[in-house]
Amino acid sequence: MHLIQASARALAQQIRLGEVTARAVVEAHVAQARRVNPTLNALVHTRFDAALAEADAVDAARDAGETLPPLAGVPCTVKESFALTGSPHTGGHLVRKGVVAHEDAITVSRVRAAGAIPLGVSNTSELCMWMESVNPIYGRSRNPYDSRRIVGGSSGGEGAIIGAGASPFGLGSDIGGSIRMPAFFNGVFGHKPTGGLVPSSGQYPAPEGEAIRMLGTGPLARRAEDLMPVLRLIAGADGVDPICEDRTLLDPGTVDLAGRRVILVPEAWRRVSKDLRRCLRDAADALEARGARVEEHRVPLLGKALFIWSARMNNAQTGSFGAILTGGAEPKLGRELLRWARRRSPHSLATLSLVGLERLANRLPDGLEKALQQGLELRAQMSELLGDGLWLHPPYTRTAPRHSRPLLTPMDWVNTAVVNALEMPATQVPMGLDKAGLPLGVQVIGAHFNDHLTIAGALALEAAFGGWRLPV
Repeated sequence: MHLIQASARALAQQIRLGEVTARAVVEAHVAQARRVNPTLNALVHTRFDAALAEADAVDAARDAGETLPPLAGVPCTVKESFALTGSPHTGGHLVRKGVVAHEDAITVSRVRAAGAIPLGVSNTSELCMWMESVNPIYGRSRNPYDSRRIVGGSSGGEGAIIGAGASPFGLGSDIGGSIRMPAFFNGVFGHKPTGGLVPSSGQYPAPEGEAIRMLGTGPLARRAEDLMPVLRLIAGADGVDPICEDRTLLDPGTVDLAGRRVILVPEAWRRVSKDLRRCLRDAADALEARGARVEEHRVPLLGKALFIWSARMNNAQTGSFGAILTGGAEPKLGRELLRWARRRSPHSLATLSLVGLERLANRLPDGLEKALQQGLELRAQMSELLGDGLWLHPPYTRTAPRHSRPLLTPMDWVNTAVVNALEMPATQVPMGLDKAGLPLGVQVIGAHFNDHLTIAGALALEAAFGGWRLPV
């Protein structure tokens, strides 16, 4: 298999055995990044020379007979909202333009300690709060399968650069679908861990209060076999993140799907395209062929998912989103929208809309309490329904839309956001391409701390449908 198509695990083994040099592996990915990034605008800062020097050090260590760490010489990429020493660290927020990280985020330091070599940092949405990766510092990222289409957000640069074959894996974060939507739109794998499994320390913006439990820091990868090894590296308490805990992660390879329950909730697919509904059925059929028991259930509370997610986010914040956006006083929304219409606002329409939604939510305190209670009920209901089973759910309503189109249907990300509100693990799985050549996919969701089960489902579906495909 070509170097820019192999898994991180396979590349590490080849380097360890001397079948290929770390320099050759890094050079191949640097060359691919140089080829695709001018179109994609996925990497917003690169460290190619430093990466090649680090690769040479790996080769020298191997030649000297030293024991190499598990990912020695394997290139990777990192979402710009994670601190990577010497790289910009703004979260796409204009107020932080020029800020450079002076140390690594804990998850970055853990993958680097395992020998992985960062090639650079990737684009995000403004303040990591929208499903299109566009911001006033770096501009817009574009999809490797069709540059007229979105890459998703907020880990959109990661999805795009991995989908284009220029990185075997990367680190992303997800508070409403920000790993899974980019993974879906760009045809790669992405895993949002159970809340509290991976620390979020060293990221900007940093979640507050209960929102920390909704944020999942996890891997995006072109091959499913890399998800659990990377998750094991980055998981575990760091003494800084207040809710992160040590857990034993089980092996997806030991999971037997025979007799395991697979849940479908078709009533939640009403606005989902025919292609994605068929994709969900195909995924269920493939797992059923492995011996799973496919069941359909009604879950009326899923219809309240948007309100549940919004209530939890609103309840967690100690400061307003508007004040965070401006770095000071609350923005005068009407004036800022007029400035945006004249192309004079430093903020995107999406983030200005979020300011308006926040103010609306603040006027509905009774609705907030009701939605929080409904969230507890939905969590208990889904936990009981799932047990040690899997839940197949659409990641979005359709394949990657054209740029700016999500503003016309701004709530379509609710299919991913509900999983954050429930704090459950979810793995996004590519399921081939549609007639337009755009990636299809499905979420595989599990009960709390059953991350190995959702990844096992991803491995089974990759075997059945081929997984990621390099764009032509």
